[in-house]
Amino acid sequence: MRIAVIGGTGLIGTRLVGQLTRGGHDVVVASRATGVNSYTGEGLAQALAGAETLIDVSNSDSLDEAAANEFFYGSTLNLLTYGAAAGVAHHVALSVVGTDRLARTEGGYFAAKAAQEQLIVRSGRPYSIVHATQFFEFIANIADAGTRANVVRLSRALFQPMAADDVAAAVAATAVATPLGGMAEFAGPEQFRLEELVGRHLRERSDLRDVRVDPLARYFGTDLEERELMPGPGATIMPTTYAEWIASGGRPAAAPEAVASRVVARG
Repeated sequence: MRIAVIGGTGLIGTRLVGQLTRGGHDVVVASRATGVNSYTGEGLAQALAGAETLIDVSNSDSLDEAAANEFFYGSTLNLLTYGAAAGVAHHVALSVVGTDRLARTEGGYFAAKAAQEQLIVRSGRPYSIVHATQFFEFIANIADAGTRANVVRLSRALFQPMAADDVAAAVAATAVATPLGGMAEFAGPEQFRLEELVGRHLRERSDLRDVRVDPLARYFGTDLEERELMPGPGATIMPTTYAEWIASGGRPAAAPEAVASRVVARG
């Protein structure tokens, strides 16, 4: 299968390209680094030529709602338009667990992601949307965003993070299956409090910042209810635990086949 990966040189994109290539697929790596810009349309027609499936794992450079909305709207509209012209039969987009809830209550970046999803849903194109929980690789960013004067202030919200390799496996399995015409959720196997796992992560890296629970702490500019980052009961649980991820140097191998049967069953 010929598959175009938009954002194919990023954190998830590089893993996704590797997994799909090892699975025998003809993969087109599309990103600004390879001369393809989904926002401006540069190189997009060539990247999508002959592609059966398009996977969008690109992201906005800004968390600001206006800037993120401008990127996601322009980029997604281009991908849908160019994809239809190229005869792409499956549009797959990676998004975030909790997007719909946080878009309603907080707006910001999550409102832009929700608007992106609605463009896809209303396009009339065959699609699948993958909702993933936060990545283990993102924990340091959570700490940095909550740091003031060398103190990390975080809410006691729950989350169920997963390894980036598992995210890529979930997206890959979804992409080679029948279009869902809807959304599928994926999460890690363990539940943590934000401050619990961030504190553990910093200690394991000999980071001396003090982590404190603060009921007024915001998560990238948004207020969090206790379970707003948690997946629903129908989520597919991916295998890699935090301890396994750490033990393997932060990059455990994950096989798309491990979740392919469950993705097919959803379709």
